[in-house]
Amino acid sequence: MKNILKNKVKRDILFLIISGIALILSFANVKLFNLDLAWISIIFCGIPIIKDAIIGLVTEFDIKADVLVSMALIASLIIGETFAAGEVAFIMQIGAFLEEFTVRKSRKGIEKLVHLTPTLARVIINNEEKTINAKDVKVNDILRVNPGETIPVDGIIIKGKTSVDNSVMSGESIPLDLSEGDSVCSGAVNQFGSFEMKATKVGEDSSIQRMVKLVQSADASKAKIVGIADKWATYIVVAAFISALLTWIITGEIIRAVTILVVFCPCALVLATPTAIVAAIGNVSKNGILVKEGDALERLSSISKIAFDKTGTLTYGKPKVEEVVSLIDNIKNEELYEMIASCELYSEHPLGKAIVSSFKETYNKEIKIPEEFKMIPGRGVIAKVNNKKILAGNKHLLLDEKIKREDIRFIREKFRNQGKSIIYVAIDNKIGGYIILSDTLREESISMIESIKNLGISPVLLTGDNKYVASRVAKQVKIEEVKAECFPQDKLNLIDEYEKNNKMVCMVGDGINDAPALKKSFVGIAMGNVGSDIAVDAADIVLVRDDINNLPHLLKISKRMMKTIRVNLIFSMTLNFLAVILAMTDLLGPVVGALVHNVGSVIVIINSALLLKYNKRNASKEIERNTYLNKNKKLLQYFNEV
Repeated sequence: MKNILKNKVKRDILFLIISGIALILSFANVKLFNLDLAWISIIFCGIPIIKDAIIGLVTEFDIKADVLVSMALIASLIIGETFAAGEVAFIMQIGAFLEEFTVRKSRKGIEKLVHLTPTLARVIINNEEKTINAKDVKVNDILRVNPGETIPVDGIIIKGKTSVDNSVMSGESIPLDLSEGDSVCSGAVNQFGSFEMKATKVGEDSSIQRMVKLVQSADASKAKIVGIADKWATYIVVAAFISALLTWIITGEIIRAVTILVVFCPCALVLATPTAIVAAIGNVSKNGILVKEGDALERLSSISKIAFDKTGTLTYGKPKVEEVVSLIDNIKNEELYEMIASCELYSEHPLGKAIVSSFKETYNKEIKIPEEFKMIPGRGVIAKVNNKKILAGNKHLLLDEKIKREDIRFIREKFRNQGKSIIYVAIDNKIGGYIILSDTLREESISMIESIKNLGISPVLLTGDNKYVASRVAKQVKIEEVKAECFPQDKLNLIDEYEKNNKMVCMVGDGINDAPALKKSFVGIAMGNVGSDIAVDAADIVLVRDDINNLPHLLKISKRMMKTIRVNLIFSMTLNFLAVILAMTDLLGPVVGALVHNVGSVIVIINSALLLKYNKRNASKEIERNTYLNKNKKLLQYFNEV
């Protein structure tokens, strides 16, 4: 399929090049075997337009711009104006090529999501393990899931302790420590311990299958913007026919009627939108932004809300050590930090790895190899360092090892509701201290959110993380509207609710769990580097370098692009109107009419090309102006109230 599309693009470019050369030679009155070379343009560019117009009329009675173009082509040929016909066909085909070039659809995300679904499951029957197709698992079946395996269905753990990576559903990178009685979702990856579970939701009811359905339904429900020329084509066709017919009846000159059909041909109108879109896409691509859907910028210009996922979007998605506290007098904080880094040296848990990498970044020295090491799934690690037995993990690990509950409680109380991860430390069976880790906010997040607010767009935080983490991050970046503990369906419902109230939403995310929301939202923007392939494929726009500081520029260029399109449309419609008047009064012939269109098209292209020069400095000035105006509005409102 890819090769077919590539070959079609190459063929279209080749036909356009040949047609352009042929028209230049025709204008210079160069002939081949006494044949006007404009016929090459008519065959290569005109016949496909006429064919599509006929198919649209016959099969769907759909009147688009190509119907009017076909009328102009045929009318020009009837009166022998071959060059005019070839020129109109060439210009229109350029517009069609640009339109097709800017509108690309991707279905790869759904295919990759389907591939995430486990195909096999280990079912325990009469104390014997049997591998079956995951589709054949039934409710209440007992399954075993080994480390590294993807959980095939939804269920409840009935035996064992483990840590699972549930980022496919929640988007959070830190694994969940689970034990008997806890629920698990299909699609999550079992990281450490082997466990047994009872199936509760299977087949199409499982979480991963519901995710696939969400992405498919969201994709199908997203409305596509209809081209301006096609939207007005019916009215233009009727107006052209009536004008041409009345002119023929009144003057008795068919040449005037044909000229009206030629000048009514919406060349500049068709070029107005795609040329501006191509120029805007070229502009943002220089800043590491990939626009995958041609009409995405058009949609982006009319959003009123922008929803952010937290992990990997506003934050880096990687926990870092924030604080290390020793509770033993003869052990300093730095010494405790080094001991815990040694304990976690062989740990596979993301928090353990974060402690090791943070220590190396801070002190840049070798970490001592532990004398003994044991990892307890869903709990933490037990190690021996400097002949001391050290426990590092969650509260359950310390309680299992008979550390007093009251020794742990005061630490928990101190950091309650702060949304941070706590690693409790015990040394030789006594509480020794703790390490606090948290996700790191992107440096540019605060200024980016402020700039977006100054554009009159309301930011919203939609995250799968708990409400304490969500509120902490929202407070840092000054986002007032926060929705926490959101699963994919929750994000979808919230976006749907906004858009039902005519608040068009742009979703910015990076995880698999964001894919349905990216598809459903009016515009989806994915992080390119840290984002999953599925999220990238589901989005309309991709921040290739993960630079969210480019978002204000992207929003501003979309609005500037729409201004350019409106100017192009007003100019092209005015030009058409004047050309029709001149044609009616016999001051404009078919060939000159086609040339007028040519000049109009060139002016439209030049105006669109100015978007390539629109830079962040221009955007910043306009944002500052908007901020000033917003402040003045608030001030006026205050005085009016007083």
